[in-house]
Amino acid sequence: MTGRSPTLDDVQALDASDPLASFRRRFLLPEGVRYFDGHSLGPLTTGALPAVHQLVLHQWGERLIRSWNEADWIGAPQRIGAKIAPIIGARSDEVIVADSTSVNLFKLLVAAAKLSNRSTILTEAGNFPTDVYIATAAADLMGLRLEAVDRSEIVKRMGQDTNLVLLTHVHFRDSERFDMKDLTIAAREAGARIVWDLSHSAGAVPLQLAEDGVDFAVGCGYKYLNGGPGAPAFLYVARDLQERLTSPLPGWMGHSAPFEFAEDYLPAAGMSRFLAGTPAILSMAALEAGVDTFSGIKMDQLWAKSSMLFDLFSTMISDRCGELECITPEDPLRRGSHIAFRHPQAFQLCQALIEAGIIGDFRAPDVIRFGLTPLYLKFEDVWHAVEQCVAILATEQWRADRFQMRARVT
Repeated sequence: MTGRSPTLDDVQALDASDPLASFRRRFLLPEGVRYFDGHSLGPLTTGALPAVHQLVLHQWGERLIRSWNEADWIGAPQRIGAKIAPIIGARSDEVIVADSTSVNLFKLLVAAAKLSNRSTILTEAGNFPTDVYIATAAADLMGLRLEAVDRSEIVKRMGQDTNLVLLTHVHFRDSERFDMKDLTIAAREAGARIVWDLSHSAGAVPLQLAEDGVDFAVGCGYKYLNGGPGAPAFLYVARDLQERLTSPLPGWMGHSAPFEFAEDYLPAAGMSRFLAGTPAILSMAALEAGVDTFSGIKMDQLWAKSSMLFDLFSTMISDRCGELECITPEDPLRRGSHIAFRHPQAFQLCQALIEAGIIGDFRAPDVIRFGLTPLYLKFEDVWHAVEQCVAILATEQWRADRFQMRARVT
C-alpha cells in the first residue's frame, strides 16, 4: 500500500491475514453497522446472553438466595477482579470490581490522601470532568486544595505540597497518552503518589501496573472491557499499600466479617475492604462475560492491530479528507486506541455518518472520535468509514440539515 491510498482489495487482504479475525465471533454486531464507539460502550458479547440468562432463570429463579454460595455470587468482585488483573498488568489480588468509576475514584482519593499530610491534589487541566468533580469534593472533604495545570507542567509542578496526582492515562478527547512509568517515578521522587484513571486504557493499550510501580488506579467496565451499559468498575491498589488504606465508604461488604453484623467496623483484608454495598450480580455476569472475551489474547497482539488500524485510518483521511484535522498523536507510544479529528461541523458529520451505518461519536465543541477496537473491527470497516466521510463531505445538504439538528439538541 506504500505510496498510494489503500484499495478495498488491500484492506480485505489485511483482514484475511489478521490473526485476531476469529475473535470477532465473540461479539453480536448488528447487520449494516460498522461500530467505532467501543471506547464509549462496548458491544454485546456472545457470552453475555447465556451467562445472564442462566443467572436469571436458574441461579436466581430456581436457586434463589442459595446462589450467593452455590454460584459464588459472593466471590464475584474478587473473581472478576482477578480476571481483569492480567489485562492491566496487575497481580490477581490487587484488583477488585465494585461500584462505578466515580465512586471508586472517591474512595481511593480520600483513602490515599490520608497517607500524607501534604496539602495539594494535582491534576491535568482538561481532565475528564467527572474526575475533576470527584477530586474537588474529595479535596474539600479533606481540607486539601485541588490544582489543575497543563499536562506539560505536571512534573514541574510536583513539589513538597503535592499529596496526590490524579491523571487519566489516555485522554478522553484526543487520545493522548501519558508515560505511566516515567510519571510514576517522577511522582515518587517528589514524595507524592498518582491515582490513575484507566477508563480509556484497560483492554485497549498494554499496561504493566505492577511492573511500573503504580500505586492506585480505577477503571470502568463498559468501554473496552465490553461489560454492558453501566457495568461495574474496578479499582487497583498495589499489594504493599492495601493494609494501610481504609475506605471512606465502610459498607458491610467491606467488613472483615460481614455476616457477624458487628456494630464496630473492622476492614476486611486486602482489596475486599473497598467493597461497600451488595454487588450488582446481574451486571457482574455481563461484565465477566465481557472480560472473558480477552481469553487467549495477549495485549501486545491487540495493540499491534490497533496501531495498524490507526495508521490506515490516519493515512486515508490525510489522503482523501483534508478538511478533517487529526488531533491524536501519531507516535503510538503517546496515544490510546481511538483516533480523533477536529472539524467545525463535527457534530453534523458524526450524525450523517451514523445515518450511513458508521457509528462514531462527537465531543464538544468540534471533535469526532472513532474507537479502534481490534477484537471485532476489520480493516475493511476503516476503509468504508473513510469512504463515507469522503462521500458526505462532497455534499452540502448534510451541513444545513445537521446544523438544525444541533440547534434542537442544544
